[in-house]
Amino acid sequence: MMGAVFDEYREQHPPGAGVSRDPAFWQRLDELGLVRLTGAEQHGGSGASWYEAAELLAAAAGHGVRIPLAEHDLLSCWLLESVGLPSDGAVRTVAMLDKQGRAAAVPWAASADRVVVVWRPAGGYQIADLAIEQLVTTPGVNLIGEPRDTVVADLAGLSGVAVTLALVTELRLKAALVRSIQICAALDQILRLCVEHATARVQFGRPLSKFQAVQHMISDIASEAALARAATEAALTAAVSSGWSAFNLNFLVAAARSCAGHASSVVVRNAHQVHGAIGTTREHRLHEFTRAALAWRSEFGSMRYWDEQVTDAALHASAGGLWDLITG
Repeated sequence: MMGAVFDEYREQHPPGAGVSRDPAFWQRLDELGLVRLTGAEQHGGSGASWYEAAELLAAAAGHGVRIPLAEHDLLSCWLLESVGLPSDGAVRTVAMLDKQGRAAAVPWAASADRVVVVWRPAGGYQIADLAIEQLVTTPGVNLIGEPRDTVVADLAGLSGVAVTLALVTELRLKAALVRSIQICAALDQILRLCVEHATARVQFGRPLSKFQAVQHMISDIASEAALARAATEAALTAAVSSGWSAFNLNFLVAAARSCAGHASSVVVRNAHQVHGAIGTTREHRLHEFTRAALAWRSEFGSMRYWDEQVTDAALHASAGGLWDLITG
């Protein structure tokens, strides 16, 4: 059902120069119970788990449909629900403010109705659910045209609800894992496109798939995509089974993000080599997924940040605890 919904929308709405949230499509997803897929049923949600949410995110990313499902459901509305604040039918995203009340590259802020902001005044973290009109918003986009806006709030006049460091840490891990899931979906689509092209394209009297160099490049794509997916699924399984409390969850999420980020480098390079000139055209769908993987791997923590998280965790565990850190 998810695939059919996104496939139909993608066929009717080919990608353009920019990306914006389609209110009519959002309403349709809401009617299907997909907008608040993981929300509690007593609060109007569908009561699903992160496993179902991961399939939904992968279906959207795999069809090239850009929409703030994760930011709305898995991050901002979850955060409100965690502290007992209501979440109505407004479209939301989340922002981590610095000491000046500023947050850069906030996903979908300009097209959202409300923004759940997190900041750290003296004494601990707080959150507030603000209407977009309460923030100063400067539009921006990422590599694939998704809104990544700068927002500024007046911290002096801002009051909120106190939250724990553990909840903020869980928010960071969830946001990071969201992007890893989306990257894996993009890598899978890149692999599919490469196999289809190499099978159908004939060069020097035989299909590209018969050339050993092409076979090696596609094999590398497949292995890197599989590694990223394995690391991501390991982190997702540990997170769900432990209620996001596994002792090694930060390491597993960091490993997933590191693997997905480095896999993107190999997959994007090889995919464009396999496709040649046609892969650089706007008409071909390859760029929808290669640029997406490169954009998402730098959001909610850079590749360098997550590489350092993996290294720090391994060094802290030392030789005696490294195996337990990896296996849980």
